[in-house]
Amino acid sequence: MTHHTMLLDCTLRDGAYLVDKRFGENNIKGIIEGLMKSKIDCIEIGFFQDDGFGEGKTVFRNSSDAKKYVPDKKNGTMFTVLADYSRYSISNLDECDGTSIDAVRECFFKEERFKALESCKVIKEKGYKCFVQPVDILGYSDIELIEFLEKINEIEPYCLSIVDTFGSMYQDDLHRIFEIIHHNLISSCKVGFHSHNNMQMSNALSQEFVKMSYGKRECVVDCTISGMGRGAGNTPSELIAQYLVSQRGYTYNIDAILDIIDDYMDNIKTLCSWGYETSYFIAGCYSAHVNNVAYLTQKNSIRSKDIRYILNKIGAIPRKRYDYDLLEKTYLEYLQSDIDDKAVMNRLSSDLEGNDILVLVPGRTAREELASIQEYISKHDPVVISVNFVHDSIRSDFVYMSNARRYSTWKNRTEFIRQKKIIASNIKQSADDELEYIVSFNKLVKCGFDHVDNSTLLLLRLLDYFRVKSIAFAGFDGYGFENANASNYASSDMELSNVKENPIALNNDISAMLEDYNTTRKNKCNIRFVTPSRFEACFK
Repeated sequence: MTHHTMLLDCTLRDGAYLVDKRFGENNIKGIIEGLMKSKIDCIEIGFFQDDGFGEGKTVFRNSSDAKKYVPDKKNGTMFTVLADYSRYSISNLDECDGTSIDAVRECFFKEERFKALESCKVIKEKGYKCFVQPVDILGYSDIELIEFLEKINEIEPYCLSIVDTFGSMYQDDLHRIFEIIHHNLISSCKVGFHSHNNMQMSNALSQEFVKMSYGKRECVVDCTISGMGRGAGNTPSELIAQYLVSQRGYTYNIDAILDIIDDYMDNIKTLCSWGYETSYFIAGCYSAHVNNVAYLTQKNSIRSKDIRYILNKIGAIPRKRYDYDLLEKTYLEYLQSDIDDKAVMNRLSSDLEGNDILVLVPGRTAREELASIQEYISKHDPVVISVNFVHDSIRSDFVYMSNARRYSTWKNRTEFIRQKKIIASNIKQSADDELEYIVSFNKLVKCGFDHVDNSTLLLLRLLDYFRVKSIAFAGFDGYGFENANASNYASSDMELSNVKENPIALNNDISAMLEDYNTTRKNKCNIRFVTPSRFEACFK
């Protein structure tokens, strides 16, 4: 049958973001071979860029460079690459001789669109099929899109793609944009669809796109094996191919796609992760770049609604890119709720000054080294301040809270309600009862680190306002264990996914904050560790 719909698998390009574009030569060749066996119509093998090349990477300078991964016998398969207008000088593009890639997909931001069309002209002049890939097509008004289509028609490209960059589309959006394009685009040009799965809509929208374009346009649907792609990922090749086979009579080899998953993707999944998460849903709601979400989710104290607030706060244009300085500034402004806590500090002074302090952190050793901790308490009679939890076997004089997620978990538990509590003002502005001591978050936070909201560091800075006799740590273990399935915490229900994703970076950042604290603290009291810790060296 003549295909009305073409599938373009871009695993080696869109999935490349997750592996620093370094799939490895064996994986690249194996995935291409499997896709050809599956009879996928188009295979995108990577990027055209001016730099970033390397062995086993899907980044190329031109078609001569990319040729190493294109088989001598293409058997009707089209091979493509994606060229980002801002990262590829079109002057590097060589002539198409038929032995390497067949098409170049030119992507660009809205403000680059007219200049990018000049690159599209060169792509065609060099003998390649040209795909026009406008980033974030939802960011175009109807009139902007119609005016741009008039310019695109002058070039007569092979395909114009509807790119749902931020995974923000619903079916109504797709229908509206498709109809505008269909009525204003030259009839010889195919229409493509590239989606992201932030709203769990990617596969459904791809199917809807096939149905709405039937009898009107030849269409191209982008997909990736197992949905591999940055953030929430993309339309899975196996799902859309199965739909076309079972519902439309196409002849894609589903077993060949499943072999790729077994032989390559299962291993790749041990190196990186992708797929729907609540945070990516929020990014989709606000048409925000996933890097904004990835940055904010590293904050241990942050809640999903906080991310929503911050993305909304920074505005529509900045959130389409990623400005980490702006995110940090907005996050701190959100957290910082300065209050007059002079009376509270005076109350704390009478409880803390002149005493030994035991800071009880909820690391695994807070449970495993229980006997050592109890022996220390018996010998020194310290003021015990637990951080973000209530220990079930050790009494605390205070529970310290500056992590809003932990506070939400504990606030209604009887054992927490009965405790004296030191609560930072990023959580509460005023006390509900005499057991609560609300302290200003502003005096505790120090910028310049990735994890500025680490609760143990914030507590240490609070303690530095008082002339305490000594400070001891228990359960302040650090993150990451030989057994990847083991919890970092005294209770497994405290585990956080972002902690397990990059424990080394987290440990390093906490170490840097501890070293800074140790050199700048006013109170040079003795500091010791009751239980083993990765951070002991910071005080030697």
